[in-house]
Amino acid sequence: MAHTEINHGRRRLLIAATSVVGASGTAAIAAPFLSSWQPSARALAAGAPVEVNISKVEAGQLLRVIWRGKPVWIVNRTEAMLTDLPKNDTNLRDPASEILSQQPAYAQNAHRSRNPHYLVLIGICTHLGCSPTYRPEVAPEDLGADWKGGWYCPCHGSRFDLAGRVYKNVPAATNLVVPPYYFKDDNTILIGEDGNVA
Repeated sequence: MAHTEINHGRRRLLIAATSVVGASGTAAIAAPFLSSWQPSARALAAGAPVEVNISKVEAGQLLRVIWRGKPVWIVNRTEAMLTDLPKNDTNLRDPASEILSQQPAYAQNAHRSRNPHYLVLIGICTHLGCSPTYRPEVAPEDLGADWKGGWYCPCHGSRFDLAGRVYKNVPAATNLVVPPYYFKDDNTILIGEDGNVA
């Protein structure tokens, strides 16, 4: 049998070329597989923050938007609405908003908001998930002389004032939830993020 000489340089070149081709093939197969683990564009959008222009929301008016599939209310409260808020305190279950899970720290105040005029709430009753009706009028016949405006849940009769605080002796046990949000500028609210400013 004839003795053949081994060319080590050529062998190294062939091993390196085979390794590169193998790695490329593995990457080509792995890339689609790994990308399938990423959330879809629809899923990302469902949890994405929502930017809302509030420049045309008149005093006393409620604006409805959707964030994460939930209704979010933005109310431009009038001076009279703000003046009436403390008058409700004795009728409320949690007037000081002491249940911390119901709002971010920057909304744990008398008006439950960053800016006293603009209230931002998730529009879902904390009893069984119905959507309460906005009732801004004062002392309507069906809600009584003590009513200073707020939300009434037609499902089981829960009541919330114009800061989203729950009344005593109703089925709902906690205030309406304030979502994370911040003002990007005087006319824009971003719902879903707290921003850098307290």
